[in-house]
Amino acid sequence: MTLLEHVPSEAQVRRSAYRRRQTVYSVLVAASSTAALGTLLVIAVTGAPGWDRVRQSFLDPAIARDALPAVLSGLWLNVRLLVCCAAGALVLGLVIAVLRTLRGPIFFPVRALATGYTYTFRGLPLIIVLYLLTLGVPGLRLQGMPPVLVLGGIALILTYGGYLAEVFRAGIESVHPSQLAAARSLGLTYRQTMRHVVLPQAVRRVAPPLLNDVVALQKDVGLVSLAGPIDAVRAAQIATAQTFNYTPYVVAGVLFVLLAIPLIAVTDWVTLRAARRQSGG
Repeated sequence: MTLLEHVPSEAQVRRSAYRRRQTVYSVLVAASSTAALGTLLVIAVTGAPGWDRVRQSFLDPAIARDALPAVLSGLWLNVRLLVCCAAGALVLGLVIAVLRTLRGPIFFPVRALATGYTYTFRGLPLIIVLYLLTLGVPGLRLQGMPPVLVLGGIALILTYGGYLAEVFRAGIESVHPSQLAAARSLGLTYRQTMRHVVLPQAVRRVAPPLLNDVVALQKDVGLVSLAGPIDAVRAAQIATAQTFNYTPYVVAGVLFVLLAIPLIAVTDWVTLRAARRQSGG
């Protein structure tokens, strides 16, 4: 045995064994309680007087199999819309946040417009914004009017841009003023200070709430079906009208949940990493 080898003491060995036993015990208790609760829920639901009717109306395997291709095709539209709207809302939110943090009386009109935008679109329900842009704007009959799907995407971008603007602004204002003063004392301009000093820290600090808003946007892209585009929700609605069965809606809901799981997992990972970095600092 060399001098560099570490021999654990008897107390340390006992502590390690105790921790392993506690871990196994915790896992067994968690698994048992989860199984018991799941069994009770299954018994309560399947034992209800109207369970057979609900199963036929919402959980018909044959109708789910027939509706799945159309709903999947519509979900691809939701995915593309999510990517475009998320990128547009992030850019718009960042621009509005920077405009709201401009200092000096000369920028007061810009700050007032940015503030009015955030107040308006954070207060308006998304469904009203969708109706105004997808039904009201085409009524103007202007030349070069974009399709309804584009107008629905603009409604999503405008609404979520207001939420993301406040998240970005909170991150910008969380950076200590001494860092701005230090950057300016080194000869950096205001634009360079924001680009190289403030914004990198602000984005890193607000990454978890930003991702949470993206998860919320992933659900709300389904509201674009109210304007007519055949996405997953509209495809489920068409299949339901053909069969008088609500199983296609359940299929669409399951697909949306599966689509959200990776985003939620990334959000949880980023949140945990930020918490560990903060506690370690």
